[in-house]
Amino acid sequence: MTDQESVNMVVLSITLALVGAGWVGFRYSGRFAPTDWGRQWMNRLAGVNFLFCRHYHRFHWERIELPNEGPALLVSNHLSGLDPLLLLAAARRPLRFVIAREEYQRWWLRWLLDLMRVIPVDRSSRPEQAFYAARQALESGDVVVIFPQGRMQCPNEGKIPLKRGAAFLAAGSNVHIYPVRLSGIHHLGGVFRPLVARSHSKLSAGSPMVCEKHQQADCIEELSKFFYGDDCS
Repeated sequence: MTDQESVNMVVLSITLALVGAGWVGFRYSGRFAPTDWGRQWMNRLAGVNFLFCRHYHRFHWERIELPNEGPALLVSNHLSGLDPLLLLAAARRPLRFVIAREEYQRWWLRWLLDLMRVIPVDRSSRPEQAFYAARQALESGDVVVIFPQGRMQCPNEGKIPLKRGAAFLAAGSNVHIYPVRLSGIHHLGGVFRPLVARSHSKLSAGSPMVCEKHQQADCIEELSKFFYGDDCS
């Protein structure tokens, strides 16, 4: 065997070992899934995501006091493309995200978003359709996730006024709001860079909120204080 053949054999052996280790890891990753998605391979993906967030991004989170069953509205600030992965890693129930239609239309990601039953919203035309879809999801007993900032927050941007959809939906559907705040993520406002830039990400969970129809402005103000604090300008 020549030296080149020996090198090729070593490279092939290492490649096969890495592929085998990756397959074994994926096969048993489902045991780390924080919740049951109803499909084995979805649980495996959820397990991989949990390990990725927990160890690569050194994710620390407080327990989100979601009910064991029944509808709930999870409301979070929005910093980066890493946010949904962190929420999925921290939640002990499957989540249905309300996302911008332009994000939903990424062809290479749409198949997974469909399996997760995301709710796309067209912000330029008939956004009320997403509201009705979210309300139906709540009526079906699902956990719906909304980012009331409406877009990702860029560095040093300060306070972004919150949209009223979360309070309106909570009041109209008679469900509790479960507020969470994400922090410690690098490259705020980015989609892909925060995924690879290792962080010390953190999730802080607030107390569940009841939002009556005549208290929607108060709910938005309380959420804003939770996201930004009293001193944020």
